[in-house]
Amino acid sequence: MILCLDVGSTWTKAALVTPEGELVRTGQHPTTPPEVLRGVDALRAEVGDGEVLACSSAGGGLRLAVVGQERVVSAEAGYRVALSAGARVVHVSAGPVDVGALRAAAPDLVLLVGGTDGGDRSVLLHNAARLARVAVPIVLAGNAEARQEALGLLAKRTVVACPNVLPDVGRLAPEPARGAIRAAFLQHVIGGKGLSRGPRFRRLVRAVTPDAVLAGVSRLAAQDREGAVLVVDVGGATTDVYSAVSTMDSEGLERTVALPPDRRTVEGDLGMRWSAPGVAREALAERITAEDLTEQARFRAENAGWLPDDPAVDLKLASFAAILAVRRHLRQVDGQLGPHGAGLLVLSGGVFRHTPDITPVVEALRSDPVLRPVLRTAEITVDRDYVLAPVGLLAESGRPEAADRLAKRLG
Repeated sequence: MILCLDVGSTWTKAALVTPEGELVRTGQHPTTPPEVLRGVDALRAEVGDGEVLACSSAGGGLRLAVVGQERVVSAEAGYRVALSAGARVVHVSAGPVDVGALRAAAPDLVLLVGGTDGGDRSVLLHNAARLARVAVPIVLAGNAEARQEALGLLAKRTVVACPNVLPDVGRLAPEPARGAIRAAFLQHVIGGKGLSRGPRFRRLVRAVTPDAVLAGVSRLAAQDREGAVLVVDVGGATTDVYSAVSTMDSEGLERTVALPPDRRTVEGDLGMRWSAPGVAREALAERITAEDLTEQARFRAENAGWLPDDPAVDLKLASFAAILAVRRHLRQVDGQLGPHGAGLLVLSGGVFRHTPDITPVVEALRSDPVLRPVLRTAEITVDRDYVLAPVGLLAESGRPEAADRLAKRLG
C-alpha cells in the first residue's frame, strides 16, 4: 500500500492507495504543531499504513520573492516560473532590488533572475551583492555567464544555482528553476517552520502541496481529453487556481515570454473565512452580484471556525471567490488555455466537498459573462476524496500509471 499525506496548516489529510492506483480509504486529522507527526501517526493508525508519500503547506507554505532585471522580460519570467512551482509570490522587483521592501515581504526563498545568457550582467550582479545582506536561501537562475561571479558575491548565503529561466528572449525554461525551488524548500525551508522537532518530518516531505497538486493537474491534462484542465481550490484564506493545457491543445501557442503549460495563481484576498471580506468587496466591485454580503463576510473573518447550519451564504461566497480567482488567473496566463477552453473544471476545498448539491455554484460559473466562453463545454466536478495531491505525489514518485488510474475519479 501507498499512504499519501498532505500536511496542511489546519488539517492533515491521508489517502491509502494500492500500487495500481485504486483508492482504498481516506481520512483527515487536525494538524498538530509544534509536532505535526502526532497527527500523521494518528492518521496512519486510522487509515492504514504503507510507503509514505507526503507533501506539506503547513506554516503558510512557501513564500517566494522574485528579483529580476526588468519588469517586462526577466522579472515576468521569474514570476511565471514561481507561480508554477507551488509558491506564493509575496514580492516581485525589477531593476536594483530594494532590500527593505524585500525583508518586509518576509519570503522563505528568493528567486534571483536577470539577463539572457550572454546578455547584460550588471543588474544581476548588483542584486546579488545586495542580497548577500539578506539571510534567506536563494535560487540563482539568471545569465549563465554571470553565474560564477554572482555565486562569489553570495558566498556567505545559502544558494542553489541552476540554468537560466530565460536563456534567450522569448524562450522560457522553467523546469530547472522549479526543481531548484523544490529542493531548496525541502532542504532549507520546511525544517525552519517549527512544525516538528526532529528530522523525520523533513525526510517524509517530498514537495510543497501546491506543487503536488499542480503535478496532479498536469497528469489530468496529459490524458486524452479535449480542452485544458482548470482546478479552483477555495480555502479559508486564499483561493488557488491551477491550469494545464491539454496535450491535444498545446501546439502553436506563441507568446513574448512563453508560458509553461501548467500554471498556478494564488489570490490572497479571496477566501471563505479570513479573506471573506475581500470576496464580498470584489464581487460588488466587479458587478458579479448586487447583493451586499459585507456583514456576513466580516462575521466569518472574525469567527473563522464557525460552521453555519445553512450553507447558502457560504456557497454564494465560494461562487464569487471562484469566479474572481479564475478571472484573475486568465489575465495572468494571457487567457491561453488552448483553442477549446477548459475541458474539465475541478472544484476543491471543504465548502465544495461537504455540500452535496453544488448546482448553484455550477450555474454561477457557467453564467458569468467572462467565464462563459472558457467553460462552454467544460465538465465540472468536485474533488470530494481530495485525490489531486495524491495523484501528483504518485506521478512525481515514478508511478504514472497509478496516478492516471487515481485521476480517473475526477473525470
